[in-house]
Order: sequence, then C-alpha cells, then structure tokens
Amino acid sequence: MSDCPKPTPRQLEYQDWELGLFMHFGIRTFHEGHGDWDGKCMSPENFMPTQLDCNQWAGVAKQAGFKYAVLTAKHHDGFANWPSKSARVSVAASPWKNGKGDVIREYVEAFRSHGLGVGLYYSPAEWGRADFQKDSKAYDDYFINQISELLEPYGPIDLLWFDGCGSAGHQYDWPRIVAEIRRMQPNLLIFNMGQPDIRWVGNEEGFAPVPIWNVVDPADVPGDTTMKKQSGGRKWLPAECDCRLRGYNWFYSDADEDSIKSVDVLMGMYYCSVGRGCNLLINVGPDRRGLLPDKDAARLIEFGREIRRRFSRPIATLGDFRRIEENCWLYQIDGLFDVDHVVVQEDISRGEHVRAFRVEFPVPPGITLYEGRNIGHKAICRFPLVRRNKLIFRVLDCDGPVHLRSLELFDCRPKPRPC
Repeated sequence: MSDCPKPTPRQLEYQDWELGLFMHFGIRTFHEGHGDWDGKCMSPENFMPTQLDCNQWAGVAKQAGFKYAVLTAKHHDGFANWPSKSARVSVAASPWKNGKGDVIREYVEAFRSHGLGVGLYYSPAEWGRADFQKDSKAYDDYFINQISELLEPYGPIDLLWFDGCGSAGHQYDWPRIVAEIRRMQPNLLIFNMGQPDIRWVGNEEGFAPVPIWNVVDPADVPGDTTMKKQSGGRKWLPAECDCRLRGYNWFYSDADEDSIKSVDVLMGMYYCSVGRGCNLLINVGPDRRGLLPDKDAARLIEFGREIRRRFSRPIATLGDFRRIEENCWLYQIDGLFDVDHVVVQEDISRGEHVRAFRVEFPVPPGITLYEGRNIGHKAICRFPLVRRNKLIFRVLDCDGPVHLRSLELFDCRPKPRPC
C-alpha cells in the first residue's frame, strides 16, 4: 500500500541500532539515598568525579555491542552537566576541574570517537523553579535557552530524550520548542514528547507487549506528547524499552550492587524488546569516580558476548530459502539440521505489512513451531530444538506486499568447550 506510513531514513537508522546504553549521572550520584522530587538539598560542592573517563564508558558500550548512548544532561533536580549560563546550578559551581569541567563535551567527544550514536536526556520539568507553575512563557524561554546550550556548541546530536515525569498538567509551547530544536539540529531524533520520532513503550522494565506495531495512532501512545491533540492519522513511531541494569536505582548507589541482573535475565529482556522489534536502552549509573562500576561493566560485556554467541552464525539466511508461494518461504537440505530460533526482519523501508506469521515444518497438515503477529524491524522466534531437513516460514495475514529484509535460522544451544 503506497499510502501506508513509512519510517524516515533517521528512524530506520535508529531502529538498526537496537541496543543503547542509558547513563544517569549528575549531582544525585554524590548524594546517596536522594530521590526524584524529594526536595532535599544537594550541594554542587559534592560533585567531584575524580577519575571521570567517558572513554571508559564508550569502550564498554562498544565492547558490549551497543550502538548508541543517552546521558542525563539535566535531571529533575536541575543540575546541568555542562557549564550552563541559564541553570541555577551546574558543573561550573562545583570544585571539579576548578569549575572548568564539562561532562557533556567529554561524553560527546568520547562516544563519537568510538563511532557510537550520541543521545542526551533532558527533563523538561524541574523542581524548585517558581516559573514552572506561574509563568509558562518564561519557563519556555528557559527551556529553549538550555536546549540551545546543548544543541549548538557540541556538533551533531543524534537523539534528544525527553523524560515526561513531572510534566503532567503543564502546558509547554511545543510548536515553538520543536521548531527551535529542528532549526538547530534538523537530523536529530526526539523521544517521547513534543513531536517525537520515537515513542516510549509504556513501562521501565525492558519489555514490549505483543503485538507492538510501528504504525500507531498518537492518541494511543503512552507518555505526554502534543501529538495526542493533533489530527492527521496514524504515524510511524517506533518504540524504545528503557530499563535498569540494577534492580532499584537509576543513579549510582552503594546499596544495590547485589541487584545487577544476570545474563539470563538480560537475555529474557532482549527477546522481549529487540526480539519484538523495539530498541532496548539499558541504564547503568556511573559511580562517584566517574567510571562505569566494575561489576556493571563486566555484566554488560558478558551480555553482549552472549548475544553474539547466539546470533552471529546463522545456519541459513534468506538467500538459502526458496519462495514457494507468494508469502511462503522454504528452506530444505539433503541432510538434517538442528534449529531452535528463527530471526526475521521485514523490509520496513516499504512500510509494515505483515499482520501474522508462522514457522512450521511440513508434516501434514503442517506442524507449528512458532506463531507471531508483528515482524517490523525484527522478530526473534524461539522454540524447542527440532531436527529436520526442511522448514517453512509462512505469512498468514498481511495488508500489503510482503518484502523480507532477512530470514535466518539458528541453533543457539551452548556449544561444549573443547577439552
């Protein structure tokens, strides 16, 4: 269907990133036990990351196979990780580097040098500012001034991640704000608020529902967006699943190291996010040294290694299949093969058309191994190990021509180590 919503080139690029590193770092890193909106005083005198090394952050992300990152530029507390001229308090008020430091610059330069996408988190809402409640125009001026300080001096930024927490009921002049953002950075992607390119999945657990479509009615999108009030029909808005590596805190804490998720739990989240066509954004709080904590970094690298172990060596790819019907593909060999995963991608540059599909092997009337609904960017189909000489991938329902980008078979069992 030629008139169906399709992704922009930047949305396509974003969806191919799949895995992102989320990092909450700022004044709260140095105030154990403080929480969102608690109003507790946090002195910039305590901001002192004596070993800050954003190249360590980027190196861990790269080694783990992550393709982009999102760093808190300003959280709800208002502390700016750059020497902001408009903020009440920023790194310039801290003793770190004698007030001459700039976390954002070091982060952007490090992640760019590693070939990773660069995202910035910004909380539009900020506790303690009287103009937030009393003067929307003045607050919008402040908002735009701060965003300008982030989008003009540091070169291209890939993603601006707006956290809607605290904004319920507040009226922003989103058309004005977004126009300024697009003027400064035309290729930037916006998450969740204003006129977004990417939507929130609706939870902070790293899981996407089934089905989850890329094409949605903005009125049904979780979060606070002006798109809910706009007409114009359904839009292409891919979903991102954010979650914590640790069980309890977004910022670093001394108290929850034992809650770091296992590789098995992380793989379950991977199947329920990337495996359902969404991006997965995993948070790690850099510690008070200014480094990703040792155990957290090791776990991310271990997680990336397990993804590569399972999915880097397919048994067969799309070119090995034969299209035996309009929407049916057959893989067949003379001998036998073991398979427990099928990974399929629709060519979403043409839109999203598959509404239901099945993996089966052709023993009359056809034995179903897996049945799903959306494919979109990627569907990872996991089922008990079978040994066959042929396997069929069949589209059961579609609303337009079906074009597959890839179709791969895997045997993901752990392989015995050589003696």
